[in-house]
Amino acid sequence: MKYNFDTFTNRRNLGAAKYERMLEVNPELPEDIIPLSIADMEFNTAPEIVEGLKNYLEDSVLGYPEFSESYIDAVKKWFARRYDWEIQKNWIVPTQGVVPAIYTSVDAFTEPGDGVILFPPVYGPFFTSIIHNGRRIIRSSLVYDDGFKIDFEDFEKKAKDPSNKLLLFCNPHNPVGRVWSREELEEVARICLENDIIIFSDEIHADIIMPGNDFITFGNLNEEVSENLVVATAPSKTFNIAGLYNSNIIIKNEKLRDRFSQRLEERHQKGSNVLGLKACEIAYNEGEPWLEELISVIDENRKFVVDFVEREIEDVVAYDIEGTYLIWLDFRRLKLSDPRLDELLEREALLFLTDGKFFGDEGKGFKRINIACPKKVLEDALMRLKNAVDRLKEER
Repeated sequence: MKYNFDTFTNRRNLGAAKYERMLEVNPELPEDIIPLSIADMEFNTAPEIVEGLKNYLEDSVLGYPEFSESYIDAVKKWFARRYDWEIQKNWIVPTQGVVPAIYTSVDAFTEPGDGVILFPPVYGPFFTSIIHNGRRIIRSSLVYDDGFKIDFEDFEKKAKDPSNKLLLFCNPHNPVGRVWSREELEEVARICLENDIIIFSDEIHADIIMPGNDFITFGNLNEEVSENLVVATAPSKTFNIAGLYNSNIIIKNEKLRDRFSQRLEERHQKGSNVLGLKACEIAYNEGEPWLEELISVIDENRKFVVDFVEREIEDVVAYDIEGTYLIWLDFRRLKLSDPRLDELLEREALLFLTDGKFFGDEGKGFKRINIACPKKVLEDALMRLKNAVDRLKEER
């Protein structure tokens, strides 16, 4: 391998959110305990990005940025090259992150009291964006049938309610790791088009697809769908640069784009981070070799976690993933209360994951594990989990 995905960099006391939150729970943890929760990676940023930013800083003033032609060109070429999606310059609305774009979209495309449809379990800010904007959460929960699937009958029934105006969609899906097929996307699109429901498609993990799976962006499905759509993209998950707060929201429909941009103005959220813009440009121009190695590392970690849990921890289920670097763990067979499960994981296994309830009521009894870390970290973490579960069974 050209790149180093084996070295662990300890981020304690450096302001890393996932470490700070872990230590709030248990400040006495040994130095080798790593949180596997918040979705940033325990890998060093690609050296091309680091060196590119160093060079940029030597010759630049960090003033208010505009979106340069070189930046726009890098974004356009990325989507053309990787997804065969030819986007235009004026479709791109850079923002300070996908989460602000979710909040802005709920505000821009619905009115107070309108319903916004979700497919939970799903990323927590989907829920809070609806609540904080005074809209109604409309659940169409995923079902499990040899894999997580959309309940299209239930979805269509809820879509037919004229007070429901927006779908918040996630592809690849966080937390269950599904990469939706063309047939599934077409059915979602049909239901939305027939019922005047705008689609917001969060595709922040689209670049991280496991071998053997194909990602299809909603933006490239067909012309009619593209006019009813907001696509949220970012280099943040792909290249581990989430702290630079840069996303690219792609909106072909001029009316939708104007409404979205107007709300950004009203919220004083227009624009992006000057270093985030430059990092995105460098990543999209120079970062693909690093990304391809990353995907192979994530794939090996995926296989290890799923195989280990199936073989060694019979009362826990690790659902395999098609995309993302996040695996959905099912602890319901242990029949533990929420506090007891937290105690088992955090106090006995010294394992810090993302609580399933962050993804809605459908996540009760689940946890999400971030596998974007050196394999040795996962080996140690899962062995601690196995030992804790074995002790629990002995006590019973």
